[in-house]
Amino acid sequence: MTTQAPQFPGAPVVRREAREKVTGTARYAADRTPAGCLYAWTVPATIAAGRVTAVRAVDALAVPGVHSVLTHDNAPRLQEPDDPILAVLQDDRVPHHGTPVALVIADSLEAARTGAGELHIAYERDPHDVTLTEDHPGLYTPEEANGGFPAVRNRGDVERALAASPVQTDATYRMDALHNHPMEPHAATAVWADGHLTVHDSSQGSDKVRGSLAQAFGLDPERITVVSEHVGGGFGSKGTTRPQGVLAAMAAQHTGHPVKLVFPRAQLAEVVGHRAPTIQRVRLGADLDGVLTAVSHEVVTQTSTVKEFVEQAAVPARVMYASPNSRTGHRVVALDVPSPSWMRAPGEASGMYALESAMDELASALGLDPVELRLRNEPATEPDSGRPFSSRGLAACLRDGAARFGWHDRDPRPAARQEGRWLIGTGVASATYPVLVSRSTASAHAAPDGSLTIRVNATDIGTGARTVLAQIAADALGTDPAAVHVDIGSTDLPTAPLAGGSSGTASWGWAVHQAAADLAARLAERSGPLPAEGITTTADTEQETAEESPYARHAFGAHFAETAVDAVTGEVRVRRLLGVYAAGRILNARTARSQFTGGMVMGIGMALTEGCGIDPVFGDFTAKDLASYHVPVCADTADIQAHWIEEDDRHLNPMGSKGIGEIGIVGTAAAIGNAVRHATGARLRELPLTPDTLLPYLL
Repeated sequence: MTTQAPQFPGAPVVRREAREKVTGTARYAADRTPAGCLYAWTVPATIAAGRVTAVRAVDALAVPGVHSVLTHDNAPRLQEPDDPILAVLQDDRVPHHGTPVALVIADSLEAARTGAGELHIAYERDPHDVTLTEDHPGLYTPEEANGGFPAVRNRGDVERALAASPVQTDATYRMDALHNHPMEPHAATAVWADGHLTVHDSSQGSDKVRGSLAQAFGLDPERITVVSEHVGGGFGSKGTTRPQGVLAAMAAQHTGHPVKLVFPRAQLAEVVGHRAPTIQRVRLGADLDGVLTAVSHEVVTQTSTVKEFVEQAAVPARVMYASPNSRTGHRVVALDVPSPSWMRAPGEASGMYALESAMDELASALGLDPVELRLRNEPATEPDSGRPFSSRGLAACLRDGAARFGWHDRDPRPAARQEGRWLIGTGVASATYPVLVSRSTASAHAAPDGSLTIRVNATDIGTGARTVLAQIAADALGTDPAAVHVDIGSTDLPTAPLAGGSSGTASWGWAVHQAAADLAARLAERSGPLPAEGITTTADTEQETAEESPYARHAFGAHFAETAVDAVTGEVRVRRLLGVYAAGRILNARTARSQFTGGMVMGIGMALTEGCGIDPVFGDFTAKDLASYHVPVCADTADIQAHWIEEDDRHLNPMGSKGIGEIGIVGTAAAIGNAVRHATGARLRELPLTPDTLLPYLL
């Protein structure tokens, strides 16, 4: 083995698949076209509740190239899946608008789509309810929220503490549904051969998909291979198994041909999850010095009638600030809507918008600087659990960010700064995200020719996983990352958890580090040439990850925003956005900065442009494509900076890393909203902050 000057983790190594992606040679799920491949097109329900009473397919089958039409009457029967949303075409029930009610399979995509347009589907409509309100009669308190958190937590006596507090705030914050909209739509190509199913799937975790398919089709997992070589983003929507793989496999089984299925953009909102809308009431009490005496954060949200998913928006309030009295709770109602699911920083993104807006309101009521208010309420231990923090860099992030941003030069008075027709304001908000890690396995191999290979079923969803894993392995092996080949993205590789919850690198990297370190030790023991088969070491972090940490482990950050509001039109522009993060050891400065800034850009969308209601008459999302659902573009992002502080946390993993994929979005919308309030003097409590909502306060 030839050793080179190592590029240790932290170096800004260029992602190794960059050339493939910019030249169009990187292969995604829809880029696989096996010989004899057919194409499928899903037909969504046009009612919000009821059942299918008849499907007339004769006209669709008459379209040249159409092979067959699958409905609940003739689709292959599935076993009970591990997720109810995967039980597609199994009965006549329509639980929400857009649920798949038929699948047209043809020689070409054009023929399949044309055939879908010729289907005639009759329904029996039931009354539907798609509107979330804070007093909905169907609201109930679930046992737990997403992530396994208790739905309700109480400490002390909140009501008594609030009543006794000399300074109080009480406000309700609202958000519509948000959609993930990754660049690559959800797609799958399925092939059955000699009883073995191979699926190329657009997924954040192919091992999870294989398990779901095995249960749905009643197969031994060893008879299924799932490949996710390249994935064009997911933001959580590809974190759980989605129907495209099941439908493609059903169609391939039915026709005896390989089948490719790509959900069109306009169908994604109704079949791949979304961030649930929330109504959040936050009450804060403080003494005259700004020390919190009570925190109450109560969340109302919705789920579907198919499965329960409760956005854990009140959970961050259990972590952030010291208070002897606290109440955090969730109530949910099951409506006739698509099932909500994970979207970048589920719970934290929505919950911290409300909490950090409320902290800004409290600072105003106290006449106290918003940064100083946060610093005065730093806890010594995690407020809810009492556990010590493994590290907590929030105060350092706030101070460093304030210095970089020029925060202390601001005039604290609202609506005090104007440049022509533009009203200028600045705002701040804190950020947090938990440190998560899951069991992973990996192998490391040294060949006689000196080559080194790492094998682990990680998934690169655009984050640069291959590159960072090579850096981790190279660090343990004492070589350069360029000397390490990394195989990921297939269930034929050592099992690994999905890319989600900002846990991928920590989970996979732990196993990779162990395998590579063991290989380095084996190689150091040898003096002669390697055997013909080389040397392979394996690692499994089951024992290490099974042990519950005695420490509360979180990443923290601070966001500072400068906004300009057009006093005539109500348009809001983000002129500056700066984030400072305490996220453990940064393993690749280049890819980390990309993750932080990407999260902040999504936060801009959450604050200013993104939001989707449901039409109460038709029960349908009102904005389902990128022409109507407005994600931020380069013109919306003028000056964005991401920085981080040095953080040596010995209680995490061998790399000392925390997740960085989601914290960039957390608190960003609140910082922007707080800046708009500072610019205009108007406090708006519903996202997004569109011109029509601002104009009444500017006239």
